[in-house]
Amino acid sequence: MTELLDRWQFGVTIVYHFLFVPLTIGLAVLVAWMQTLAYRRNDADWDRLSRFFGHLFLINFALGLVTGIVQEFQFGMNWSNYSIFVGNIFGAPLAMEGLLAFFMESTFLGIWVFGRSRLSKRVHLASIWLVAAGTTISALFILAANAWMQHPVGYKVVDHKALLTDIWAVFANSTLWAEFSHTVLAAFVTASMVVLGVSAWQILRRRDVTVFVRAAKLASGFAVVCLLATITTGDLQARLMDEQQPMKMAAAEALYNTQDGASFSMLTIGNLSGQPIFQIRVPHLLSLIADLSYDGKVDGINQIQRAEAKKYGPGSYVPVIWVTYWSFRLMVGLGFVMLAVAAWVWWLCRKRSRWRLEDNRVTLWVLVATILAPFAANTFGWLFTEMGRQPWVVYGLMKTAQAISPTVGAGDVVATLAGFSVLYSVLGVVDVVLMSRAARSSLGESEDEGSGPPAAGEEVVGFVY
Repeated sequence: MTELLDRWQFGVTIVYHFLFVPLTIGLAVLVAWMQTLAYRRNDADWDRLSRFFGHLFLINFALGLVTGIVQEFQFGMNWSNYSIFVGNIFGAPLAMEGLLAFFMESTFLGIWVFGRSRLSKRVHLASIWLVAAGTTISALFILAANAWMQHPVGYKVVDHKALLTDIWAVFANSTLWAEFSHTVLAAFVTASMVVLGVSAWQILRRRDVTVFVRAAKLASGFAVVCLLATITTGDLQARLMDEQQPMKMAAAEALYNTQDGASFSMLTIGNLSGQPIFQIRVPHLLSLIADLSYDGKVDGINQIQRAEAKKYGPGSYVPVIWVTYWSFRLMVGLGFVMLAVAAWVWWLCRKRSRWRLEDNRVTLWVLVATILAPFAANTFGWLFTEMGRQPWVVYGLMKTAQAISPTVGAGDVVATLAGFSVLYSVLGVVDVVLMSRAARSSLGESEDEGSGPPAAGEEVVGFVY
């Protein structure tokens, strides 16, 4: 029971935190891009847009910071056996993230917010690009730790502890670079879809229509490129997964027995482990995903279970099948929906005819609705990545049941889980109110002739510092 509660608590807090992280990474780059266009073209409209979306970035950064602190404490309190086992390895990238990346992004964020009227335009522009670099580097260090859990490298086990033997192997981990590229590109997609949705809302309200159409054109083009790249990196991840975590690959398809030329089910209605009521299948697609081979062999759940039980000892090595099956399809499906929407908007912005974006109210409302799509896709992606690894917390080395703190009882976890749920609900309301108010404001309301985005000083600095 305690293990299940610990997993729920960590799952709730990390999924909630990860709602903010991709938007922070992506918005930093898009705001920097807008400010660059303003600087190079001496364009007041791009400057206004950089301030407007910079305001959203600051609010999101603050909430992401507050929710992220909790993760560090949970490692020591709820997962002390895990911390003891991996601390020598896990601590290195986390320390680098805190001492290098976080201080870099927070320092230059302060310079960007308060230095607008005190620095030259070139230096001020450089500060937001350094913020963007800091957020991306921060993701690299965090994902280095996560990738090690997925595919441990550069270590040896001494006295039941994993000791770091090669830090360069940790950062050269093939899993890290596939995961990092996929995650960061997904973050760019998240920010692009938010910019598209907010711009669509402003256009619907007939506010600065020409300016927000320019923002939509930029965001849609960025989204199309990044979505295509995200799909490509996801394909690369699939082949690594088939090699390193074959059970996760089999669970993604609910493939119980090994097959050559395995098909892929686009949709299943009915029992995943028995005879379904209805399925839509694409012949040979799973084999193509797994190893780019039309008739390639994909190992089944039953065969992998026997092999892992023989290698690691008795027990079940099968994750929750319905979670892996549906989270994978929802992640991929939402990705293709966003690609279609972004490509359509980009075409509307490019085409010189009566079919203009600002005149297409159906498309504008669809864009407002799809603001939620990247957040859902990111969440389903992490559920698939982390729950598909179960029962391992460190693949092949430590099971989740072995990682929890032996002295923390179920009652303590229930109490803290309830507390976090209340706190995060309050923070969620705060975030929705601040973000929606900022998104609904006009470009004029988001400007400040003084030091930077006005509400940043009033609403955000208190959260950040």
